[in-house]
Amino acid sequence: MKPSIQTRTSRSILTKASGFLHGYSHTLNPYAGCAFGCSYCYVRRMPIALFREEDWGEWVDIKENAVNLVKKEIPKARKKGKVSIFMSSSTDPYQPVENKTGLTRGLLEAMAEEPPDFLFLQTRSPLVSRDINLLKKLGSRIMVSMTVETDLDSVRKIFAPSAPPIAARLKALKELSMEGIPVQAAIAPLLPCSDEFPNKLSEVTNRITLDDFFMGDGSGGKRTEQLGIRKLFEENGLSDWYDRKAYLKIKKRLEKTFNDDAIYISQEGFFPPE
Repeated sequence: MKPSIQTRTSRSILTKASGFLHGYSHTLNPYAGCAFGCSYCYVRRMPIALFREEDWGEWVDIKENAVNLVKKEIPKARKKGKVSIFMSSSTDPYQPVENKTGLTRGLLEAMAEEPPDFLFLQTRSPLVSRDINLLKKLGSRIMVSMTVETDLDSVRKIFAPSAPPIAARLKALKELSMEGIPVQAAIAPLLPCSDEFPNKLSEVTNRITLDDFFMGDGSGGKRTEQLGIRKLFEENGLSDWYDRKAYLKIKKRLEKTFNDDAIYISQEGFFPPE
């Protein structure tokens, strides 16, 4: 089912960062809602989703004046100090509607002209490779973080059936890497995967962030429990993976392929550089 799409005018586009993202000055969400509608998304338990009549994944609001706002707000914010932006904290900036709106591309064009000190671009969509020319303009001021929770598309279809296929994400990561754009693969949250996962990742990136439900949902796993994710694991014979220590098993596998300083755990992998 296609999500309902609406446009709206926002009063501001940069939001002061807090909580998990306290290392940033601001967050930037070009959209409200997300058509990927991943079953485990922590935003499902946040007010923006709880007080909406439609279910998460069934609606998207386009912040039509976002580009004009960011052109004004970055210079204003810089007067108070460094501007480090996390895009995005409660949506995906490259969800399907971006193909038509080009809103995120417009924001990158604006930031290429008036760059923040640092931009962390979090997505799970291969559409990000469309904007390689703009990402290159930001140089070392940017990090593209691609969510790759598993290497098994059969698992992806259980937990995030509307999200892009894993192979397409890995391909996009490789394209970005070859163009010299700083990238990482975010295994966030960790889902059941094969023994070959580290090797597949090593072909497309030299930086990994590993996270799970318990460290990364902002509530010690309580939000995930409320979403009934444990049941999905149980119904599909994957109960052993729903464990606070499961990530350690994958960390050991990663350490055989990646250097220690290339592996980040949970929050540290999403911080801006000092």
